[in-house]
Amino acid sequence: MRTLVTAIAFVAALLSAAAIAKPAVGEMAPDFRLQDQNEKWHSLADYRGQWVVLYFYPKDDTPGCTTEACNFRDEIFRYRAKGAAVLGVSLDDVSSHREFAEKHSLPFPLLADADHDAAKKYDVVKGMGPVKYANRETFIISPDGSIARHYEKVDPERHAQEVLEDLDRLMGEAKAS
Repeated sequence: MRTLVTAIAFVAALLSAAAIAKPAVGEMAPDFRLQDQNEKWHSLADYRGQWVVLYFYPKDDTPGCTTEACNFRDEIFRYRAKGAAVLGVSLDDVSSHREFAEKHSLPFPLLADADHDAAKKYDVVKGMGPVKYANRETFIISPDGSIARHYEKVDPERHAQEVLEDLDRLMGEAKAS
């Protein structure tokens, strides 16, 4: 009987892990519906037909997150010239995002995922016990809604530039095919 219970627990753990697997390059990006710092609702479906840079970050107004956000801010005109949207996501609430965006003049939506819904779909929730945060990861989503590139290791200092370079390459490949 003990072996049967252990086997059932093992299978349940495997099925649970498979259910929250990180979406892979080439797969359709999971949709979400989240509010930004101005209480406007956004879903991934709203951006169908354009490139999207969906970047998850741990916490508003912390050193690495501020560096990363400000670098995206400083490059926003280059992203917009390519027709690409930049969306930041953390587990912070709308008011925290509002303060962060105002303090650093961030000109793109910061999406509040306080219920961890999107972060779970993208398998980026990390933490110990009750303390949870979104792991610093980025997904480039193509106009058809599929994941074109995933960054699991992000250097906040150079990430905005790295994404721009990869976006150029991906857009070129899309035009060639």
